[in-house]
Parts: sequence; structure tokens; C-alpha cells
Amino acid sequence: MIKLLKRVSQTKCLWTIIASCGMLLLTGVAYAAGDDLGKVAENLNIALKPVYSLIVGISVVAGVGFAIAAVFKFKQHKDNPTQIPVGTPIALVFIAAALIFMPSVVKVLGDSMFGSAKSGFTWLGTADGGDLAQ
Repeated sequence: MIKLLKRVSQTKCLWTIIASCGMLLLTGVAYAAGDDLGKVAENLNIALKPVYSLIVGISVVAGVGFAIAAVFKFKQHKDNPTQIPVGTPIALVFIAAALIFMPSVVKVLGDSMFGSAKSGFTWLGTADGGDLAQ
């Protein structure tokens, strides 16, 4: 019983430290005040750019890790096909590709759904309000 309480106490302490570090990383969000909603959104966008960069970096590193794991699983399947089904390394390859290309896919989907500032295209038509057929 005492061991269980120590383990629960250690787990609570660990989660408290993780939550505190997370709050410290996002303190810039607290300063997102502005005169209007547009300024608040702009300040939030600026404050969350490092978080986006961190997620992109983790995604690429995890994708490379899954690709390396897929190579090893293909080798294990070659050595003993009854133990490792061929679907396992194939699934790892697809997961690796999805994680590696996730940042570019998210950017393209965001530009196609909400419009790109560079192209002048918005989801309602062109930036000048004209028709798309022109």
C-alpha cells in the first residue's frame, strides 16, 4: 500500500511539473490583448508560432523514427515472415510519410480553405470581390 501511494505521489508530482512547464511556455498568450478582435488574433498568432515550430519539428523527427522502424520491421519480416506480418512495416511506412509531410499538407489545406494572403484568393472569390470566371 505504501509503495502504491509513493508511486501515485510521484506521478502527481511529475504531472504538476509538466503542467507548470507548459504554462511557462504559453505565457505569451496572456499578453494577447488588443483593441479589437483582429489585434487579439494577430497577437495570438505571433505568440503561438514557436509552439507550431515545435510541433512541426517533433512531427518530422517522429516520421524519420517511424521510417527507420519500418526498415527494421521489413528486415524482421524477411528473417521470420510468420512472426512479423507484412502489414506492420507497411503501416509504419504510411505513418512515417504522413508525419514527415504533415506540415506541408496542413499549410496547403489551410491556404485552400481560408485563402492565401499571397495569391489574393479568398474562399468567397477573389480579393477584389470579382467573380472567379473573369
